[in-house]
Amino acid sequence: MSLPLSGLRVIAVEQYGAGPFATQHLADLGADIIKIENAKDGGDVGRAVGPHFFGEGDSHFYEAFNRNKRSIALDLKSAEGKEILLKLVESADAVFDNLRGDLPVKLGLDYASLSRANPALVCVHLSAYGRTGSRKAWPGYDYLMQAEAGYLSLTGEPDGPPARFGLSIIDLMTGTTASMALLAGVLEARKTGKGRDLDVSLFDVAMHNLAYVATWYLNGGHMTRREPRSSHPSLTPSELYRTRDGWIFLMCNKEKFWGVLAQEIGKPEWITDPELCNYAARLKHRDRVRRELDEVLMTEDTATWMERFAGKVPAAPVHDVAQALDNPFVAEQARVRDFEHPEHGPIKGVASPVRIDTPLPARAAPRMGEHTDEVLREAGFGDDAIAWLREQAVVQ
Repeated sequence: MSLPLSGLRVIAVEQYGAGPFATQHLADLGADIIKIENAKDGGDVGRAVGPHFFGEGDSHFYEAFNRNKRSIALDLKSAEGKEILLKLVESADAVFDNLRGDLPVKLGLDYASLSRANPALVCVHLSAYGRTGSRKAWPGYDYLMQAEAGYLSLTGEPDGPPARFGLSIIDLMTGTTASMALLAGVLEARKTGKGRDLDVSLFDVAMHNLAYVATWYLNGGHMTRREPRSSHPSLTPSELYRTRDGWIFLMCNKEKFWGVLAQEIGKPEWITDPELCNYAARLKHRDRVRRELDEVLMTEDTATWMERFAGKVPAAPVHDVAQALDNPFVAEQARVRDFEHPEHGPIKGVASPVRIDTPLPARAAPRMGEHTDEVLREAGFGDDAIAWLREQAVVQ
């Protein structure tokens, strides 16, 4: 069976995290991602991001974002490199980059520059602050976006310092958004025969993610602030609670779950207690809810409560990363799988979150320039021409 994105070809001028994460989504589903790297600059900077490496130029970080792709080592700053790009574009659906906002035009990676080779080409640009406005030439990174978009003011304990997400959540969500934008552009181009530029920025995604919190403020002036124990701002119980050996997160975000919880912990009287019987009452008496749930839940281990709540009360144990990945449910659902590398053997990674009825590809990330000759031959270059380009250091 074919994969959903079989036949989609993307030329990717990308590095580090957000950009490669975007195209990896597509590669996992069968798209042909041709990753352009400049060997003179060491290729994708992610290859050198430590502290963990499989070998020189092949970090664990790089492998996490680049599986199922092909790599061509090409100097896009040279005249010959630009001509090769135009040749590659002829058979591509899209060109993707995650450069600083002012660079795509300078490097000729926008629709105006490339459409002469392929009018149906879609050009997707992922940058820090976009390609227009006063910040288009600014560098920018995930944690900066979290800070400016208000995330740190919402994360952590009220009496502690502002805190960021433990993951580079803006990078990851911007990559996912960019992959959606690319598919939307290609869908349109295949209907109309005309491509376009599409832009996605870390800043815009960080702001967009504010969602209901933004709507509360913009329409009612309500300022959402940090709550103790990572509480939901308007529902309880919907936060962390202590157990005998650690913590558990409960989320009774539907009224029916409060009654089930009360029965399961042996407190049926809480169902009709006027201070606990509905959302508004429990929110008003959140301190009591927290105190009395702690008292009950601390009588047993987290695992015991999870067995009792399973499928009845929305609950989750609080895991560290090792516990999360070693979770039996992760194994049951095959969420960790092997990606084959020609030198290092199987490299373990987290599987694509998209499930389909046929196996997804499982190739580890490419070595720099691993597919240079292969891609150039597909574009019509003969062995003599490739040899000359290599002698001139246009490709490697």
